[in-house]
Amino acid sequence: MQANTNVKINDYASPVKPTWCAGCGDFAIWTAIKMALVELNIPPTEVVLCFDIGCNSNMADKINAYVFKGLHGRVIPVAAGIKLANQGLPVIAVGGDGGTFDEGMQHFVHAFRSNYDITLILHNNCDFGLTTGQATPTTPTGQKMNSSPFGVAEDRLNPTQLALTLNPSFVAKGFTGDLKQLVGLLKAAIEHKGFSYLEVLQHCPTYNQFMDQAWYKDRVYKVEENDTYDNTNLKLAYERAGDQLEKIATGILYQNKEKLNFYQRINHIKDQPDLVSNVEKKDISELLLEFK
Repeated sequence: MQANTNVKINDYASPVKPTWCAGCGDFAIWTAIKMALVELNIPPTEVVLCFDIGCNSNMADKINAYVFKGLHGRVIPVAAGIKLANQGLPVIAVGGDGGTFDEGMQHFVHAFRSNYDITLILHNNCDFGLTTGQATPTTPTGQKMNSSPFGVAEDRLNPTQLALTLNPSFVAKGFTGDLKQLVGLLKAAIEHKGFSYLEVLQHCPTYNQFMDQAWYKDRVYKVEENDTYDNTNLKLAYERAGDQLEKIATGILYQNKEKLNFYQRINHIKDQPDLVSNVEKKDISELLLEFK
């Protein structure tokens, strides 16, 4: 990565205007991503943002940077492949609670197992907003939704506790109502060398009236404000992540800086140049003659 101390927020400006509903948490996450990259002095030409399908992925053309948009729930393998090809690029994957924990669940699990050196920003609004308010695995049990008129029958998934059972290297949780904290968490996630999971609690003003911005604001707290909290203690992190309804922990819940990432584990190629370094122009004129 080239040093650049002149990065400005306008460098990430796109002429395409946001189309999210008024009050959507996506506005805060969109802003936090740009602010974090600027504060880290990373210009748009030296970062890749990957998206799948959903309201969150409508951010893809709202940021002036290298962007790849893939299939629903499949953002993690796309981001991992880009990072493996070019280790010098920070790679950020952006997904939603629906796609990530329905058809994308296996990618989520294996990302921790492999410890790819990428950042996953998980938009968690407890519904499928783009397709008009169906329940996702993070919707509370019993909650009535468009696809569950009598209430969600399944147990509610706790994504943070799930992540903490997968031998992670970085697990954090933020809230769209605290932009300053969210920017700091994003910077820490991007700088971490390994798979960084950042779950962001957000409000869907159209289809989630049961957990709005005020609801979260009354319940979230920062673990870093407790002098006794140790974010290297996996058991403690798991305990704090258990409450999703009354006292919700935010901040860096767990970090292991010593765990080797995926590329460092591949001994037979880890000292070789990145795959992108092997890409060069080739004269294939003689080869084409064979097909005349």
